Amino acid sequence: MATALEQLVIGIDIGGTGTKFGIVDRVGNVLFSSEISTKKHATVNSFIDELYEALSELIERAGGAGRIKGIGVGAPNGNYYTGTIEYAPNLPWKGIIPLAELMEAKFKLPITLTNDANAAAIGEMMYGAAKGMKDFIMITLGTGVGSGIVANGQLIYGHDGFAGELGHTIVIPDGRFHPGTGKKGSLESYASATGVRNTAIEILEKTTEPSLLRDVEKDKLDSKAVYDAAIQGDKVALEIFEFTGKILGLALANAIMFSSPEAIVLFGGLTKAGDLILKPTKKHMEENLIQVFQNKVKILVSHLKESDAAILGASALAWEK
Repeated sequence: MATALEQLVIGIDIGGTGTKFGIVDRVGNVLFSSEISTKKHATVNSFIDELYEALSELIERAGGAGRIKGIGVGAPNGNYYTGTIEYAPNLPWKGIIPLAELMEAKFKLPITLTNDANAAAIGEMMYGAAKGMKDFIMITLGTGVGSGIVANGQLIYGHDGFAGELGHTIVIPDGRFHPGTGKKGSLESYASATGVRNTAIEILEKTTEPSLLRDVEKDKLDSKAVYDAAIQGDKVALEIFEFTGKILGLALANAIMFSSPEAIVLFGGLTKAGDLILKPTKKHMEENLIQVFQNKVKILVSHLKESDAAILGASALAWEK
C-alpha cells in the first residue's frame, strides 16, 4: 500500500453508457475504483455532482485530498488543448461542454482532458501491451469505435486536438447511416457493439436461415448474444463476425499503410469474442495490404483489464501535468 506521503492521481473514463474512475499510484496500481451511469444524466452539471459525491468517498479512503496531484479525464471528443468535449455523438450532452473548467471549479484540482481512445493508448503505452513501442495504433471497440495513434513515441493530437478518429473514417461509401454524426458508411457503424447489433438485425431480416438469434428479443440482441450463438456454431452469428472482421480488417489495412505501426492494439468489449473476430480481421487486413506491409504488423489484444486501461491512461495525463 502507498506510503503516507506518496502522491496519487485520479483517472476518469467517461463512456457513453457508464463512467469509471479510480485512484492510481505512480506504478499504475488502481487502489480504489468505482463507476456511475453517464446516460441517466441529462445535464453535465448533475453528472459532475454525482461524480464528485462518488469520488469524494474514494479520496477519503485514500487519505484525503492532500494526496491527490490531479485528475486526468478521457472522454469521447475530449480536446486536450481546450479542456472541452465537443459534439460527442455518444454522450447525452450536446454542443461544446467546458468539462475541465466545470470540474476544476467543483474539485479544486488540476484537470487534464483528452479523448477516451487517446487515454487508453497512453495507458497501453505506459502499462500494457504497447510498453516500449514507439509506433502503434490503439483501437477501442465499444459502444463506438475510438482510436489513438502513437508515432515516434508521441500521441498524435493534430493541430486542433482531434486527430485519430479512425472510427469515423468511411469504409463503405453511401453505407449505413450513423445517427450520431449524420454520415454514411463509417467504421463505427459496423465494427462497434452497436454496429454488430445492426448487422445481426439486417442479416436476420434478409435471410430465412435458422438461427438461435431468432429467439432473442430484439432489445436483448447485442454483441454478447451474437457471441453466445457463434460459440455454439450458429451459422448466422458466425457470418456476423466474418462480416464485421472483413470491414475492420479493411480499415486497419488503410491505417497501417498510412502510419506503418509496429502493432495494432485492440481494446474493449468486442475483443472478448477472441478468434471469432480476430481471425477474419487479420485475414482481411493482410489481404488489403500491399506487399511491403504484409505479415509485419501484429494485432494484439490489450492485456490491461478493460475497466483499468482507460482509467490508467487518463491518470497518466495527471502525472504529466
